[in-house]
Amino acid sequence: LFFFSTGLTVCSSFRLMYYTMTTDLNCGSLNFLNDEGWIMLKGMLGLLIMSIIGGSVTNWLIFPTPFLICLPYYLKMLFLFVCLLGGMMGYFIFNMKFYYYYILMLKLYNMTFFLGSMWFMPYISSYGIVNKPLSLGMELIKSFDQGWSEYLGGQMLYYSMKNYSKFNQLIQNNSLKIYLLSFVLWMIILLWMSV
Repeated sequence: LFFFSTGLTVCSSFRLMYYTMTTDLNCGSLNFLNDEGWIMLKGMLGLLIMSIIGGSVTNWLIFPTPFLICLPYYLKMLFLFVCLLGGMMGYFIFNMKFYYYYILMLKLYNMTFFLGSMWFMPYISSYGIVNKPLSLGMELIKSFDQGWSEYLGGQMLYYSMKNYSKFNQLIQNNSLKIYLLSFVLWMIILLWMSV
């Protein structure tokens, strides 16, 4: 079991390394990429130190007297062979095209989604809490930022006020005509009501 898990770990690590080192970056050539997110780096450094200290403390608690583990030659070679085999397996898995596997996974999508999500852990921990506010936020973005607020707020409001102001200025420039026209309209209305 130990050697099998080691082989799968090497397989996964080799696939990840091969994928990140040989495939396209899928972003522009002028993108700024660096590892200076100090908030994340400080957290990862703390996790690294605590995992090393926690592993040694656990080892001291389980084995009160430390002793030297000496493997025979064939187990040492088996470990190296499993690592080499896992790396080759990761390379072959990365280069293979599993068309039948993809078709089968599309047929069994719900089961694949359930098994690939660490069983029901995301639904207990965060899915039920985070899913509804995020979907509400998506709907609000669709309706406000990309919906009617574009026509009622921001630039559209400025554009409408500018047009109304220009129209009002045009009307106020011809104030005598407007006064006479409104007088004639009122006279027509009064004559019509008296009949």
